[in-house]
Amino acid sequence: MIGALNDRSREIFRHIVDAYVETGEAVGSRTISRRLGMALSPATIRNVMADLEESGLLYAPHTSAGRVPTEAGLRLFVDGLLEIGALSQEERSSIDGQCAATGRSLNAVLEEATTMLSGLSRCAGLVVAPKTEAALKHIEFVQLGPGRALAVMVTENGLVENRVIDLPIGMPASSLIEASNYLATRLVGRTLDEARAAIKAELEAHRAQLNELSQKVVEAGLATWSQSGGYLLVRGQGQLLADVQQMADLERIRGLFTLLETKDAMVRLLDASERAQGVQIFIGAQNELFSVAGCSVVIAPYANREEKIVGAIGVIGPTRMNYARIIPMVDYTAKVIGRLLR
Repeated sequence: MIGALNDRSREIFRHIVDAYVETGEAVGSRTISRRLGMALSPATIRNVMADLEESGLLYAPHTSAGRVPTEAGLRLFVDGLLEIGALSQEERSSIDGQCAATGRSLNAVLEEATTMLSGLSRCAGLVVAPKTEAALKHIEFVQLGPGRALAVMVTENGLVENRVIDLPIGMPASSLIEASNYLATRLVGRTLDEARAAIKAELEAHRAQLNELSQKVVEAGLATWSQSGGYLLVRGQGQLLADVQQMADLERIRGLFTLLETKDAMVRLLDASERAQGVQIFIGAQNELFSVAGCSVVIAPYANREEKIVGAIGVIGPTRMNYARIIPMVDYTAKVIGRLLR
């Protein structure tokens, strides 16, 4: 399609999209005439705009004399005309700092990264988070009060995972210490899945190695960690409401919020990001998950140390989002998170 446009049509179309991304408003021929370096009259530009509209790349909203790009036009622009900017060293350093993992849980790192992307992009940030797959370095139980303890896991790459577990009332501190010591000798150097399988088998075969209360601590910890599967986190949803002017648009955005709360949304997002390496861009109806809301999604997968894709991070925003700035931002953030997991 892009090859069917001559140089003049391409330049005019690019300026129309640039102006629309900046303002969110329909773009007229006089606006393009002022932006172009070449000497073209508004009448000539109107003729080109009419041809672009006939090709399905532009349309006229309501009775406006201006034009806005269609979803097909935006797709063409992103695939063939978009000049992607490079992140500055300051932006890279900021992302590196926000995603630093030392002393923080993986959940906290991902939440911080998602909030950061939302703020920098002025869109909603999202992340499909993985379960913990790094080898474990340390584990212990810390009593919080009657009937409750905190299970703390530290992975070899410095990430911290905390889980609150229920305990029998009146459990002595010695049982927590025994449970910690038991797990420490069996978890270190193994992933959570590997350790859970080994400990479960050992408990079934050698229950006498632990007293009854310590055994309950270990089993409670295993049960809690088994629930630490993936999840979908969205931050900055209010950014999606910034351009909403009609009640119908508001209802579509609300429907999107409801859909994002489902497990199915997480599965579909991860599936979409796994289909190809690198950043994926879905504009409007290209992805059924977001077509109803009329949004675009820029999302990139990240992998674990075995190079297996375990999650994805990106942004949801209006179709007129600043793709040139957001694409490298999402790409770099995904790579930083991938390095943390490796």
